Amino acid sequence: MISALAGSTIFTADSEKLAAFYRDVVGLAVAPNTGTDPTSGETFWVFGPENAAVLCVGKHSEVRGKNADPARHIVGLSSDDIEADFKRLKAAGVEFIEEPTAAGEGLRIATLKDPDGNYVQLLQFG
Repeated sequence: MISALAGSTIFTADSEKLAAFYRDVVGLAVAPNTGTDPTSGETFWVFGPENAAVLCVGKHSEVRGKNADPARHIVGLSSDDIEADFKRLKAAGVEFIEEPTAAGEGLRIATLKDPDGNYVQLLQFG
């Protein structure tokens, strides 16, 4: 039986650049199971805590350039202070397409673009 999301992967032409964005700018922790992809020989990056849903970033030979359809798949990242995260990321030069906004009862969302043009949402519950 399928019971929960285990993770999401973003493939890119430059995994080092995209991983640096998620590690150094967004601030996600690199998981211990980050390692070398046997197919590409490149680092396959894993972000997040053990035994929880993770975000993976890897190189893919068929991915080139920026995402032409960034609204098709949106990664959601939890935030406990969306306003502070928005200000910090905006000051770091991250492009937002939606500032923090109420999205129903008990949910705030802000949407940004990563260096490949993928949409990423910050989600604050409560």
